Amino acid sequence: MVRYHDEEWGVPVHDDSRLFEMITLEGAQAGLSWETVLKKRDGYRAAFHGFDVERVASMSDQDVERILLDPGVIRHRGKLQSTLNNARRVQEIQAEFGSFDAFVWSFVNGQPRVNQWASMHELPAKTAESDALSKALLKRGFRFVGSTTCYAFMQACGMVDDHMVDCFRRA
Repeated sequence: MVRYHDEEWGVPVHDDSRLFEMITLEGAQAGLSWETVLKKRDGYRAAFHGFDVERVASMSDQDVERILLDPGVIRHRGKLQSTLNNARRVQEIQAEFGSFDAFVWSFVNGQPRVNQWASMHELPAKTAESDALSKALLKRGFRFVGSTTCYAFMQACGMVDDHMVDCFRRA
């Protein structure tokens, strides 16, 4: 977890495959710890072709059945099926906006929101921006993208900088 914080969390991401990976993993976390998800990340990358959006979008229910047998992923049928569904929704967004990146970053006007938290107790579970992103994704047919999940995604992808004011990783 320390390595993830020190090297990845909060670093701005603009690559569509990586953004798709992060929205998938944040959705997979629902009801679980982030540590559990991180331990399974390599399994997800193998099962979902490195989160190549086009390859995942072309996967079938038979692929989900095969992946359900893989101990390297969180074996939750709904979450696995949502990965295929969400890949197809990402393709639709790419066709409309040019990239998934352009779409999700528009919720923070293309710039990271830098917060001024002095204590972990101040961190919100969701914000107006994560509410808006969640609502937009749900309207487009995404699954496992509630506001809390979207806020965690925004933090992880650097759309929001929630490093504490005394953290060396602060922007």
